[in-house]
Amino acid sequence: MRGLIAKKLGMSQIFDENGSVIPVTILQAGPCCITQIKTLDNDGYDAVQIAYGDKKEKNTNKPLEGHFKKAGVTPKKFLVEFDIVPGFDYEMGQVFNASIFKQGDSVKVTGTSKGRGFSGVMKRHGFGGGPKTHGQREHPRSAGSIGQASDPSRVFKGVKMPGQYGNKKMTVENLKVVKIDTKNNHIFVKGAVPGSNNGMVIVNK
Repeated sequence: MRGLIAKKLGMSQIFDENGSVIPVTILQAGPCCITQIKTLDNDGYDAVQIAYGDKKEKNTNKPLEGHFKKAGVTPKKFLVEFDIVPGFDYEMGQVFNASIFKQGDSVKVTGTSKGRGFSGVMKRHGFGGGPKTHGQREHPRSAGSIGQASDPSRVFKGVKMPGQYGNKKMTVENLKVVKIDTKNNHIFVKGAVPGSNNGMVIVNK
């Protein structure tokens, strides 16, 4: 299996054999079960769909309820597709957990960053702000000039301005797996991953 759906539990720190502190993010990876195997003949591409997180049957619509029954699993909250591993024999309902990773693996984690709403340029882009005194007329946290008046008489695309900050899909690559706890399906990755605690992320090898 190339990856799993995981829940971000939070950050902590562990010590290596030299006594150095390593900041880690704890992810609960799985258990995830296969709900659909897509093939080139039937679907136009090869992939495997896995599900994570139990869900009450009364909160599941009829099409998804039938989809899960066909796979022989209970209703799940999250569905994600992964590329298949050539030569691996996948089966419907097959369960994967944190044991597919090993210490020292390099993984990439995809999640949704924390939403910070409509933010100004100082918070969103790290602007320094204007002078606070000496005849300052504008707001000291404003963006300042965004273009020229006579030429080119327009605002260029991509100018850093206030707007929606966060709540975007982000991927962090080359995170090292420092420790694996197969009993609790926990993987400890070095560094930070996008999103808030208890948010869902996708971990890829």
